[in-house]
Amino acid sequence: MLKKSYPYYLANQPVAANKDLDVLDKYSGERATRVAFADATAVRKAIVAAHKARPAMAAFAPDRRRDVLEHCVRRFTERQEELALALCIEAGKPIKDSRGEVARLIDTFRIAAGEATRIGGQIVDLEIGPRTRGYRGMVKRVPVGACAFITPFNFPLNLVAHKVAPAIAAGCPFVLKPSPKTPVGALIIGEVLAETDLPKGAFSVLPCSNEDAGLLVEDERIALLSFTGGLIGWDLKARAGRKKVTLELGGNAACIVDDDPGADLDAVVERLVFGAYYQSGQSCISVQRIYAHAAIYERLKKKLAAAAAKLKMGDPRDEKVFVGPMIDEDAAKRVEKWIAAAVKGGAAPLVSGKRKGNMLPAALIENVPRDSDLYRKEAFGPVACIEPFDDFDEALRRVNDSDFGLQAGVFTGRLAHAMRAWDALEVGGVIVGDVPSFRVDNMPYGGVKQSGSGREGVRYAIEDMTEPRLLVIKQ
Repeated sequence: MLKKSYPYYLANQPVAANKDLDVLDKYSGERATRVAFADATAVRKAIVAAHKARPAMAAFAPDRRRDVLEHCVRRFTERQEELALALCIEAGKPIKDSRGEVARLIDTFRIAAGEATRIGGQIVDLEIGPRTRGYRGMVKRVPVGACAFITPFNFPLNLVAHKVAPAIAAGCPFVLKPSPKTPVGALIIGEVLAETDLPKGAFSVLPCSNEDAGLLVEDERIALLSFTGGLIGWDLKARAGRKKVTLELGGNAACIVDDDPGADLDAVVERLVFGAYYQSGQSCISVQRIYAHAAIYERLKKKLAAAAAKLKMGDPRDEKVFVGPMIDEDAAKRVEKWIAAAVKGGAAPLVSGKRKGNMLPAALIENVPRDSDLYRKEAFGPVACIEPFDDFDEALRRVNDSDFGLQAGVFTGRLAHAMRAWDALEVGGVIVGDVPSFRVDNMPYGGVKQSGSGREGVRYAIEDMTEPRLLVIKQ
């Protein structure tokens, strides 16, 4: 069970300022716990503390950063069932998936621990002519300074980890604003960080309003803003001034299934079901658009519809449940409305069901109009669109017919098609032999077009959180 209340963390210290924020059990709708909710004064204090902590964090030796991260790995491992249950309750994520996210949290901190002592530089050969003989150049990477992190509700552990762990490895103090809908996991991370010897002011974890979080965006003492969420990220970037900004803003990920998919069709269906309906489709790389070659389309469609119809929906604490609640009723109503509009426009529902509160059954919709919200926008719900194609290049063009470009999946047994997809698809990552929902925590992850800018994945995030500094020596 969750604690009755949780403090926020201001400059490394727990502060039980109030119990203003109710955190709901997303399945029952009842209050699960209460959390301290930070105001603008607390956010300003956190920014000041992080800015003051810059020299101490920069001087905090790499081996000590590694030790902090390894301490987190040990403590998260000891508390993994507690973390999984908290995630299941506050996010409505099925318990098996919750355990999987805790495993990824641990992986991400373990990867960061390894990277903390490997942030290298380079030797630059400056002797390019008579004028520069006797000069030597060396480059090291130094932390950018205080960072601000804003994270969403759908992966409240691992999306926090992908900002916090690299920041510690890089030597950057930070202020984190977790989603008020799912703050508990981030506060448990803060509780574990408070057990370490990080310098004073190295971290703050503050659930707060979007209005007060504007201070993190606009304050010039913040050197880097990393935001994961909706398209409002572009507005935040415009307000951020001279600071570095990295954005991960979602997508409407597509998956191509070629006439030779390179795998048994049942195995392809299994992965498509996972990609489309895992955690009720509330993932930036959820399979939203499926393009299947006409030669295998009917077989794939029938198998996929049958598999989707069998998915168990219900209490996320039930080990057999695959589809749990969406984050709230408004989110479920929006997806329901988009499905109805697509059907009115000529789409055919192969699998669908009635919404009950924030519970929305898995849906598979055929031939969705390409100008509909369900096709063009990010559904962020348990629904996938499916349609046939005859020519592989045409399928590539349909994938690219999107304002988003995060990741795409391609099932093909043809190397030439795999390489053509890598060359042609306008996305941050092409996953061959699996769905676009595949992610490993050390790979570069991010998108193009409306999906954002910059890359996460520990080593790649560290690059954003550090700057190259040159030393020239004349002998």
